[in-house]
Amino acid sequence: MLKLKYFFLFVALLWTGIVSYFCLIPSDEVPVINIPNIDKCIHGFFHFVFTFVWFLFFRKQLRFYNNLKPLLTAFMFSFVFGIGIELMQQFFTTTRQADVLDGVANVTGALLAVLAVIICNKFNILNSILKN
Repeated sequence: MLKLKYFFLFVALLWTGIVSYFCLIPSDEVPVINIPNIDKCIHGFFHFVFTFVWFLFFRKQLRFYNNLKPLLTAFMFSFVFGIGIELMQQFFTTTRQADVLDGVANVTGALLAVLAVIICNKFNILNSILKN
């Protein structure tokens, strides 16, 4: 049976790849949706999931019995990853550019993931997932 930590690692790496792909493909290949600031919502969603799945991996891999260190690690990883993506958009793509508001949306999504983990922890939802 596949160990849970490897499953979390696979999901986290897969999500990291998906986010990287959609943030770095040429902008003319991205579907156009005529909703104001929808890209900021997408950035927030990307980093919400990014932070949550990396938290699950770090929590399981590092075997901490509290959530603080893996949660901070996942948040900081999301923060640094978001800055890295924005820098890559600026310097390594021709159809995209860095946007400070994208960075704000990234941090907002990561902070919402932190809040979700805290709420899940309060109701012991994570313990049932992580104890296997």
